[in-house]
Amino acid sequence: MGNEEPRVLSIILGGGKGTRLYPLTKERSKPAVSFGGKYRIVDIPLSNCINSGYKKIYLLTQFNSASLHLHITNSYNFDRFSGGFVEILAAEQTLEHSGWYEGTADAVRKNFIHFKTQKPTHYIILSGDQLYKMDLRAFMDAHIKSGADITIATTAVNRKDASGFGIMKIDDKNHVKEFMEKPKPDVNIDSWKIPEDARGALPKDKEFLASMGIYIFNADTMEECLGGDNEKYTDFGKEILPLAISKKKINSYVFDGYWEDIGTIRSFYDANIALTEPNPAFDFYSETVPIYTHMRNLPPSKINKADITSTLTSEGCIITNCKLNKSVIGVRSIIGEGTELNGVIMMGADYYDYDAEKKEAKKNNTPLTGIGKNCKISNTIIDKNAKIGDNCKIGVSGKKYEDGDHGSFYSADGIIVIRKGAIIPSGTEI
Repeated sequence: MGNEEPRVLSIILGGGKGTRLYPLTKERSKPAVSFGGKYRIVDIPLSNCINSGYKKIYLLTQFNSASLHLHITNSYNFDRFSGGFVEILAAEQTLEHSGWYEGTADAVRKNFIHFKTQKPTHYIILSGDQLYKMDLRAFMDAHIKSGADITIATTAVNRKDASGFGIMKIDDKNHVKEFMEKPKPDVNIDSWKIPEDARGALPKDKEFLASMGIYIFNADTMEECLGGDNEKYTDFGKEILPLAISKKKINSYVFDGYWEDIGTIRSFYDANIALTEPNPAFDFYSETVPIYTHMRNLPPSKINKADITSTLTSEGCIITNCKLNKSVIGVRSIIGEGTELNGVIMMGADYYDYDAEKKEAKKNNTPLTGIGKNCKISNTIIDKNAKIGDNCKIGVSGKKYEDGDHGSFYSADGIIVIRKGAIIPSGTEI
């Protein structure tokens, strides 16, 4: 290939049904879930690609993709001279394939027909539901320099966390020798510890390397790994990579920056609330590597007197005489006077109520979009377009709910989730 610039295709995997993030994924795919007030989760991997100069991006999805399509169409339009694009490839029926993606590898295999027209030399495979900032160009440079066929991005974890990931055994030159999918806590994996020569400045307690679900494949290697006798294998982590270890040169690229897999309600909640820290591990305040999203042209937020501590407020909000602490407030959020929010993720609204809707609500004594007066809410995720009346108490009584559906709200890992578009009448206590 000489010194020719690599032709890189970025492929973002949109995830499956997102059952662990339910009910946030009831009407949208996991990458389309709101994050950090004004963003969507998918904006993170997309921005990593764009900031690294990789602007040919395919997003593979199959569940509830309408919201994601709308967001991508409204947000990512490259000029015609850049040759860049973000294109969604939803599972489709063709004469060769009859249906759904069966797994991560199957999703890529079924779309080769689209990828090959770009004549890529390399594929970068990224997950659609992770929080991190990575220079993908440095990742690619390390891959090319190593002469590997495949490079797996890895992060150091302790023994307890190792049970949740695919674990790599590497030699002192970062070559991957073995792969183990989610070793049970009682399995002895001491021989899988990171070799001293490859440890660098990694924390002492993190002795094992976990796959981040981020890979680089040489294009011919990708086709070989997914074609022929391997067509029956559907998943990268469980099948394709373990099989490739004996036949291909696979390297580990150790990433020592912040990385969080936000696949559950608890991890999603914690990652959002962590943004309110004075110096969070992940933040959106960077001149050189911004996180891109939909430009909405909303008015600035109007704060009609408030006591606000460690809180993110997005644009277009109207906040009146209330107390906000360690909360993330989404676009177009309306919060009534006397209300107190503590550890709340309020995803905001897609619209403001019309005058006619306000009159109708007043006549029927029903709440408007947003939060009414004198409410106390803690440890809660309020999904978009929810209508919460006056004098409501949510998550403050200390009452524990079983995980699962409770009608107008959902409980998961001790977090109350108010559903998208839910109507919570005045005086409700949850």
